[in-house]
Amino acid sequence: MELSTVHPLRKHIEAVTKLTDEEFEYILSHFTEKKIKKHGDLIREGEYINHEYYVLQGCLRTYFNDPDAGKEYTYQFAVEDWWLTDREAFLNGTPAKMTIECLEPCVLLSISKENREKLGREMWKYEHYLNVKSNIGYVALQKRMLGMITKNAKERYETFLEQYPHLANRIPKTYIASYLGVSRETISRLYRQ
Repeated sequence: MELSTVHPLRKHIEAVTKLTDEEFEYILSHFTEKKIKKHGDLIREGEYINHEYYVLQGCLRTYFNDPDAGKEYTYQFAVEDWWLTDREAFLNGTPAKMTIECLEPCVLLSISKENREKLGREMWKYEHYLNVKSNIGYVALQKRMLGMITKNAKERYETFLEQYPHLANRIPKTYIASYLGVSRETISRLYRQ
């Protein structure tokens, strides 16, 4: 990495709170880089999870299976500068209920739960950053759930394209349909309009 290039994680944190070089290097020392090939799984349903991940490169999909319905539901997508894990499994030490697969080759930064908590105790700036990002994530999830309840398929699709125009060509329409709770045929029809 060139000296003039700011690390993506530093940019992400500094959107919330400024860091000294020493503070950022200390934070970064708690992460490890992980590379996964396209179609590889980052997390599999049933595994115990002790890490969360920051995406440096690639596109991932989080999904869960409903064996009773015989369906697969897409919960979330993640691309560069996004965080992901099976949050419940990560925080509670329970088996993952979701699978996270790589839709593209991915480069991630991984931090263990222990290191995340350690940084939070030692650095108020990092704890503040986590709190702000958690609140932003919670608001986004709330908006998504309200949209699933109050909007029709066309409105949900239009909202998705408005919010994530950069994802439409990176993600197969089948997965977008699953994320929006509609059929693949509905997405194809809306895409043609």
